[in-house]
Amino acid sequence: MEAVGRSLTDAVRKMLRMPNVDERAIKELVKDLQRTLLQADVNVELVLQLSKSVEERSIKEKLPPGINRREHVVKVLYEEMAKFVGQDPAKVELQPGTFRKIMLVGIQGTGKTTSSVKLARFFAKRGLRVGLVCADTYRPGAYDQLLQLATKAEIPVYGEPGKKKPEDIAKHGLEHFRKENSDLVIIDTAGRHRNEKDLMDEMKRIASAVKPDEIVLAIDATIGQQAIYQAKAFHEATPIGSVLLTKMDGSAKGGGALSAVVATGSKVKFIGTGERVEDLELFVPTDFAGRLLGMGDLNALLEKVKEAEVKVPEAKVRQFMEGRFSLKDMFDQMENLRKIEPRLVDSSRARRIAHGSGRSEREVRELVNQYFSMRKMMKQMKRRGPMMKGMPFMKK
Repeated sequence: MEAVGRSLTDAVRKMLRMPNVDERAIKELVKDLQRTLLQADVNVELVLQLSKSVEERSIKEKLPPGINRREHVVKVLYEEMAKFVGQDPAKVELQPGTFRKIMLVGIQGTGKTTSSVKLARFFAKRGLRVGLVCADTYRPGAYDQLLQLATKAEIPVYGEPGKKKPEDIAKHGLEHFRKENSDLVIIDTAGRHRNEKDLMDEMKRIASAVKPDEIVLAIDATIGQQAIYQAKAFHEATPIGSVLLTKMDGSAKGGGALSAVVATGSKVKFIGTGERVEDLELFVPTDFAGRLLGMGDLNALLEKVKEAEVKVPEAKVRQFMEGRFSLKDMFDQMENLRKIEPRLVDSSRARRIAHGSGRSEREVRELVNQYFSMRKMMKQMKRRGPMMKGMPFMKK
């Protein structure tokens, strides 16, 4: 992920340094975007879809009033990246007093058992009574590993070492924790591969037996292009409700895993960021996209962009041009103008303001400078308030 972030950051900075962001500059940015995502193991078809959307929107969309081309391109890139990984964070709506069941599935070696304990710990810290069921009857020592990790996290575990029917173990585990008045039961299943038909059939039997409220697919963030095929196979066997990305710490690129998310139509709900049971975070798509772009304060930039977007209906524009407007219309437009932060008036915007007002760029810049000078003076007067009261012109 770090490598992806650096590459995208470099691509965006290169565009921002260009004297003029024209169609050629946008196409160059799109090529950099494609190269970066392909290096991060994102599926080729998905890369083409994403880059096409970025290019078409950046070139064809009409610039909103008060926004320059650079700001618009960054906004488009951010929005498309956020759309790619999901617009909004997945909701976690588990409350004490309910009996919910989560079934965790995944490929061998993804860190699924550790992730099941992390999930249990995550919900236990939020006031829920959580139980873990070991339904992995294939891997030697699976129950002992889960018990050891869960004991450290103070999470109770149910298992039947030596038994061979995981669907029966899962049902018995649910009955046990229901009697214990648990709020949530997490069922850890055996790791499997999409080509292992028997194991995939077993997964279907467990799901049919326990009827989980949600099936969570654990995916190794470093798996690469294979993730998309694995995810499709799992989703066809048992519909995936959400995704948990493991090994997102260190140098994990995560592109293949993101491809998998798109393939299942699910949302990433959690990301594992380390080896400790506490190292699990809710996945926030906009933050992730911002980190990929290397612009942690991108939300602040977008807020400024939204504030600067002065939206005037076309009919209103015609009325203004014909001199037909009311005092309320004038007031509304003055309020819109107040939203534009003067610091956003760069040379490009200054040219547009000058052209529209019939003034020179120098006069526009002088006006902005006068604004800041006056604002600074008023702040100084406010700080000197007690002293000013004694001056003749301040007396009543």
